[in-house]
Amino acid sequence: MTISDTGEGMDEETQRRVFEPFFTTKEVGRGTGLGLSMVYGIVKQSQGTVQVESQPGAGATFRVYLPAASEAPPPPPPGENQSLYGSETLLLIEDDESVRDLLAGMLRQRGYRVLQARDCDDALQALASAPGSVDLVISDVIMPGINGPEAARRLRAIEPGLRIMFVTGYSSEDLELRGLQDQGSVTLEKPFDLDTLSRAVRQSLVRS
Repeated sequence: MTISDTGEGMDEETQRRVFEPFFTTKEVGRGTGLGLSMVYGIVKQSQGTVQVESQPGAGATFRVYLPAASEAPPPPPPGENQSLYGSETLLLIEDDESVRDLLAGMLRQRGYRVLQARDCDDALQALASAPGSVDLVISDVIMPGINGPEAARRLRAIEPGLRIMFVTGYSSEDLELRGLQDQGSVTLEKPFDLDTLSRAVRQSLVRS
C-alpha cells in the first residue's frame, strides 16, 4: 500500500526519526507525535514493514508492505456471537479523538454504554461523577503525559478492584522493555476487528 502527499517533505534527519514515539515537527498543541509510531507498531506486529521516501519541498511517500494471508480465518463457533454483546458501562481513555470515536462506536454496536476520556484527568473526573457505575476501563497504553498503567493505578486508588483493559499498537516485548506491561489486565494489541475487541472486553469483565 502506497500513500503520498504533496506537503513540505522531510530532510534525512526527520526521516530517521519519523517513527519515534512523541517525535513531531508540529508546533506545540498541534500534534502528539504518536500517529506514525502507531502505524509502525501495528505494521511490525503484523510482520510487515514501512518505508518512507521524501525530500524537502517535494512531499512524502510511505509504502506499507504486509504478508499475504495463507488462508481465510475460520468461522466462529455456533452460538458464539451472542456472547460478544453486553450492556455494561465502559470508560474509554484514548488521547486521539478519531481513534477514540472509532472504538466507542464499535463498542456501542455491541450494546455497551461508553463514557469517553481523552486523558487520565478526564477519566478521574468521569469516575468521580458516577461512582460505582463503571464496569470496565479501556485505556491506551502510551499517551502524552500520564500513561495507561499509571492512569490505571490512579483510578484504582479511587475504586479498588476496578477492572482495566489496555489496547496498544506496541508489542508485549516493547511494553515490557518500557516497563509498561500490566500483568493483571488484558492487553489487546492492534490491529483488531470488532469480534476480537468484543471477546477481550468480555474476558476483562469476567475477571475478578
